[in-house]
Amino acid sequence: MGRVSNRSCIVTGAARGIGRAIGEALLDEGADVCFADINGDLVQLVADRNAPRAAETGGKVTWAAVDVADRAQVRAMIDKAVAVFGKLDVKFNNAGVNKPMNFLEVTEDNWNFIMRVNGLGCMIGMQEAAKQFIRQGTPGKIINTASIASRQGFDNVAPYCASKWGVVSLTQSGARDLAKHDITVTGFAPGVVATEMWEEVDRDLLAIGAAQKPGQAMEEFSAEILRGRVARPEDITGTTTFLASRDSDYMTGQIVMIDGGMTLV
Repeated sequence: MGRVSNRSCIVTGAARGIGRAIGEALLDEGADVCFADINGDLVQLVADRNAPRAAETGGKVTWAAVDVADRAQVRAMIDKAVAVFGKLDVKFNNAGVNKPMNFLEVTEDNWNFIMRVNGLGCMIGMQEAAKQFIRQGTPGKIINTASIASRQGFDNVAPYCASKWGVVSLTQSGARDLAKHDITVTGFAPGVVATEMWEEVDRDLLAIGAAQKPGQAMEEFSAEILRGRVARPEDITGTTTFLASRDSDYMTGQIVMIDGGMTLV
């Protein structure tokens, strides 16, 4: 029996990177997992490839294409997961975007793009998951993805930082309001993680003149990591599975830093 055996989970932003790793780690410990992402073709492929993994531990796997800032699509995703699994126990609000711009060049479009997914998408995901838990009459867990950018501002990703500070606030607000329904709300804050998203950020930093060569930004950030290297997705999943498990039932309103010691606050 794994830590999350017989638990039904949804993970957004699960077509790649941290989200995919979260979902696969949950499957390894017996959970049913709905991999969800705006890229429907890719997330379906991820789910299909993980079907044998689920079978090994007695879990089930499904997938959903979803724009996390579209409430109707979020409801449809939850309905699909419940139809396949019979219930929902854990909702990971992991989907996120970033598009670096130098501070004085940040546009309304840049701000709205990032805040729509990272802020509004997180809130809608929390609300709709909580409504499902309440309909079921069962406890539930909501787990949000924050960032080291939720602890300090960086000059060329200001909207991203603001959105992740917002995730912390939503986590605390949700924890206070939903405790009466036996629903906990927690989150985790990764640092620099070697994923496709970071590769995109690296290219963007080059394009806006914030870096002079490929890999420079990651190299400079790495110098501040006490553990001496950037994270891999599997460095994150021990904590995320813990947050989805019964072992964390007494935690709520908290954000766990998983940054290798970059931010000591």
